[in-house]
Amino acid sequence: MRETELWRRLDSHVGAGYAKSWAGQVALTALDSRTVLEALADGVPTRAVWDAVWVALELPDSER
Repeated sequence: MRETELWRRLDSHVGAGYAKSWAGQVALTALDSRTVLEALADGVPTRAVWDAVWVALELPDSER
């Protein structure tokens, strides 16, 4: 998954005006309590970041 796809999905699920804020404020357990932005900066694969977001937002399997 490309980072642009991650942002597109985040925009879709949390809102385009809120996605960057959410990504910088919400620490996800699956990312070792890092935010999306921290995980991306640390080189965590984008797919792993999306999987953590998917779990945190309790999204349906069709969004995985």
